[in-house]
Amino acid sequence: MAKEFTALELCAGGGGAALGIEQAGFSHMALLDNNPHACATLRRNRPYWNVIEADIRRFDSEYWRGVDLVTGGLPCPPFSIAGKQLGADDDRDMFPSMLQIVKSVRPRAVLIENVRGILTDRFASYRSEIDGLLNKQGFDTYWAGFNAADFGVPQTRFRAFLVALKRGETKPLQWPIPAHARAATVGGTIGDLMAMKGWRGAAAWIKKAGVLAPTIVGGSHKHGGPDLGPTRARREWAQLGVDGLGLANESPEEDFTGMPRLTLPMVARLQSFPDDWTFAGSKTQAYRQVGNALPVRLAYSIARTVKECLA
Repeated sequence: MAKEFTALELCAGGGGAALGIEQAGFSHMALLDNNPHACATLRRNRPYWNVIEADIRRFDSEYWRGVDLVTGGLPCPPFSIAGKQLGADDDRDMFPSMLQIVKSVRPRAVLIENVRGILTDRFASYRSEIDGLLNKQGFDTYWAGFNAADFGVPQTRFRAFLVALKRGETKPLQWPIPAHARAATVGGTIGDLMAMKGWRGAAAWIKKAGVLAPTIVGGSHKHGGPDLGPTRARREWAQLGVDGLGLANESPEEDFTGMPRLTLPMVARLQSFPDDWTFAGSKTQAYRQVGNALPVRLAYSIARTVKECLA
């Protein structure tokens, strides 16, 4: 009988990382998020998951001591080029809380995702500090960045990863090798959804949208509505024949003219969520969960390599 590998997930959001981790063979012992809408999404889609609405800065993780993996997509604003890049001086920096939980839980592996800004020279000393603290706990650390498009996601989306492996209890890490195969496209991925109401312009649109999507922007919990991002992003979407100023409730009708807007299911599919995964909350709340998610396929690829270190 194959060994079961267990995970404690922090800042689980709408479930992109959680799904990939599940597909890679991990069983979640608990998933934490402080957003009630995200927690409702997780419970709706996986009623048997142990979903806890909590702030990881005030979470007693002692109960979960011994899980194989502590994982999470920590808030990105402290390191995002779209923000002020305050790093440790940003009150949204959750790395200290994550490190405290790791110290309490004593897993064999840690998998943390963030924006690629954390890999820049600006945060070299911060990464070294994290490495040093994990080294004191007996971990070897690895940092790398990947583009989701190289793993079958129809979107240019770069993400950074920190993997920490318990020294003497795990195998060396072998990062996944990007496929660099012919990339999936927007038109090929969601063309059937655009055409589902018989839109006469669907075939021409699919052809025009035969490229990767720009990075989907979810906005923060304080800012950003259900649209596809700032002016520059909307210009990129317009080149694909998409009106990025908002989301549509339904696919375009048969006689629709002009540039269509994406629906929430379309955006979710561009993030590689399965079609049966649904999101709780208003359109804005649901879109933030989708837009801020780690694409499922990328999560799976990274989690699978971590699992191989534990097997």
